[in-house]
Amino acid sequence: MATKTSSEIIRDGLWDNNPALVQVLGLCPLLAVTSTVVNAIGLGLATLMVLMGSNLAVSLIRNFVGESVRLPAFVMIIASFVTCAELLMQAYTYELYQILGIFIPLIVTNCAILGRADAFASRNAPGPALLDGAMMGAGFLVVLIILGGMRELIGQGTLFVDMHLLLGPMASDWVIKPFASYPDMLFMVLPPGAFVGLGLLIAMKNGIDHHLKERQKTPQPAATPGSKRVRVTGNVS
Repeated sequence: MATKTSSEIIRDGLWDNNPALVQVLGLCPLLAVTSTVVNAIGLGLATLMVLMGSNLAVSLIRNFVGESVRLPAFVMIIASFVTCAELLMQAYTYELYQILGIFIPLIVTNCAILGRADAFASRNAPGPALLDGAMMGAGFLVVLIILGGMRELIGQGTLFVDMHLLLGPMASDWVIKPFASYPDMLFMVLPPGAFVGLGLLIAMKNGIDHHLKERQKTPQPAATPGSKRVRVTGNVS
């Protein structure tokens, strides 16, 4: 497999091969917890931590694990990092941990994490594997935040509500209310709103990609009317 450059790894994680918008993996937690921005950030940071840690660990042991136990070993590594993330959230953001509930331990079953461990980390050196985990996690986190912000703003008319659950008392007054009087749209807070929001994000990305491809097409030079090509043979003095 050809080695990717750092810029290619970064572009893959954030855009070209984004786990949520292109690979369409990890949709269960993505759709379930993005009713607010704080929920999205909490899950996104936990996923980012697990992706980076598991990619690094898998890359370090890739030459010492046999083919027959490769996948079970990867799952055990991922489960260990998920347990660490779960314990950290219980210690420092317990209320947010209770809100996210089962979706934190279910990170173990996130296909995006196991997929990166098998497809990239197990075949590359620790440095690129760590960068890949960071970029894939960052790409997933950005989609979570955008979808969470969209659903919170349209559904409740607010942004950054309950940020103190993640950042403590200093974030208690971070809530933004752009509209003085806003009728809540329950549809966007419920699961159907998550599907609609994600569909709009995927459509927007596809539209941007199509526009960029059209711009990259170089127009063919038009032939000048009446011009003829003359073939010259022999030596010209």
